[in-house]
Amino acid sequence: MKITMTQFVTLDGVSQGPGSRTEDTSEGFGGGGWLVPYLDELFVRRTSEWLDLADGLLLGRRTYEAFARDWPQITDPGDPFTERMNSLPKYVVSNTLTTGDWRPTTVLRGDATRTVHEFTERPGRELQVHGSARLGNALLAAGLIDTLRLVVAPVVIGSGRRLLTHPNSATGLRLVRHEATAQGLLLLEYRTTGAARTADYQVVSA
Repeated sequence: MKITMTQFVTLDGVSQGPGSRTEDTSEGFGGGGWLVPYLDELFVRRTSEWLDLADGLLLGRRTYEAFARDWPQITDPGDPFTERMNSLPKYVVSNTLTTGDWRPTTVLRGDATRTVHEFTERPGRELQVHGSARLGNALLAAGLIDTLRLVVAPVVIGSGRRLLTHPNSATGLRLVRHEATAQGLLLLEYRTTGAARTADYQVVSA
């Protein structure tokens, strides 16, 4: 099974609170809802196709609790994501939770990277990280992320938690797909390639 990460980010790399002003106000953040003005049909279609590839959702505790609060309350039968988000197996990495009410949920305790590595040996398509930036960073630093999908909003907000802050060795990526929506969102899909390559610029002499 492959481990993929889907994240919404601003141009200055903030991933906190894309969906509403009240989604995540931790650490005093008040700039949420920055993605919503740019949503359009292509965004919905492409992110729905990404979700079609999931055999399960992998979440950190904070994202899990927010999703478990919000997704079961969506009753619109025309919503393209709700049925799958609510029915897919959820795996929450936490040493504080003991059970999860958003079923089906399995709590994964212990070291996150060791626990998630076991999933890479299981058959299946994708175990998808949504939100959960701290968990995603840890898995990226450990070399466990196979695919990174970014939706980049055309906005700079100047505050909030950044997405890619992992402190370990630099990670290389290869762009395999890119699109721009009519509303200005960039839809980017990367495959990880191991350690990032470096080189020294050589000035060409006449």
